[in-house]
Amino acid sequence: MARSMIQRRQDAERERIEAYDARLRQVFAATRPVPDFERALDDARSGFAGMAIRDGALWRPKLKTRDRARLRLAAARYLYARYPVSAALESVWLDSAGLDANEIAFRKSWYVTIARGDSLYKAGANAWLSRKEVHCFLNVSGDIGFAEAFWLAIARSYTDDQGLAARLARTKIARTPRHELAFWREVARFFCGYSASKEEIDDLCDYIGAMHQRGAAYSLKGRTLASLRRQMLDWHRDIAAIERIEAMRRRAAGRNQRGAGTPAERGAWDGSRLEDWEWQPSAKEATVRGERFFVRQLKTAEDLVAESRAMHHCVSMYAAKCIAGNASIWVLRRTALGKIERLLTIELDPQNRAVQVRGFGNRLALPEERKVVERWAKARGVVLRA
Repeated sequence: MARSMIQRRQDAERERIEAYDARLRQVFAATRPVPDFERALDDARSGFAGMAIRDGALWRPKLKTRDRARLRLAAARYLYARYPVSAALESVWLDSAGLDANEIAFRKSWYVTIARGDSLYKAGANAWLSRKEVHCFLNVSGDIGFAEAFWLAIARSYTDDQGLAARLARTKIARTPRHELAFWREVARFFCGYSASKEEIDDLCDYIGAMHQRGAAYSLKGRTLASLRRQMLDWHRDIAAIERIEAMRRRAAGRNQRGAGTPAERGAWDGSRLEDWEWQPSAKEATVRGERFFVRQLKTAEDLVAESRAMHHCVSMYAAKCIAGNASIWVLRRTALGKIERLLTIELDPQNRAVQVRGFGNRLALPEERKVVERWAKARGVVLRA
């Protein structure tokens, strides 16, 4: 049925209005929500009840931002700030990514203390910083983070060279855990005595950190920048040697697993079936009280390379023979007065016959060491050369 002229005009008008509304929806964004000031106040108050110097209910901010972090900082300033605070301390309100809950609370507490005008040193900073360092920390300027400001203050207590102190504050030292502060403080003090680039300090910190993890007694006392450089190069060579040995072990393990064998312990080769051995001399035989000897097998790349480095011989070159089962490497150690002493490195063939028995720098076994080795050989059925 044909439509009248009036109906056609009405349909056209309706289509025009719908097209206009659709165009408006494309051009104009949805209405933005108002800033959530109450949420910002709640975020800023969390963990600091009774610390505010102003009533949050009276806060009348003239802010247009909807960014939660900026609102949180504005709320913290209103609630706690009697005095201006550096950007290094305010940064925790803006971005706490990568920080655990304890660290966030720690940094916020320092902000609140300083913003209120209280003594940061008396409020607990004396556990970490001296009065001079606290003063420097409070007066840092520029675009610098909390950790950098913290270590800049420490470095400035050891050097008058502001450029060197700022360079140290940007190194990996600033990312070390605070519970290891005593150790890394000495590292910072060490580098304050030398002119080194940030890149070199970072490389050396990798080595220093690895040595510290290996033994808590590690210290920079008596070391120089030149000696650290040499030791770092040796460490990198050891890492490369370990990686080569590990590659050999993985290839051998892959061949064994394709057969009927069971996989070896992760990072270790099968080695000899002989058990480790331990002996404690009687009170009459011992040279010191509590003296003890033990022989154990080395079955990992790390142990083999460490033995080679410490004893100044080439036992790490025997890794391929050990992985293939054509040799096993054993070490004789002595413990006394809380210290472990490396004595001998021993190579056995598959028939448990001693091929080599060597000490530091490939020296021969001393008579006292030989007696201990003979006792071990008798207990484990090892054949020694005459």
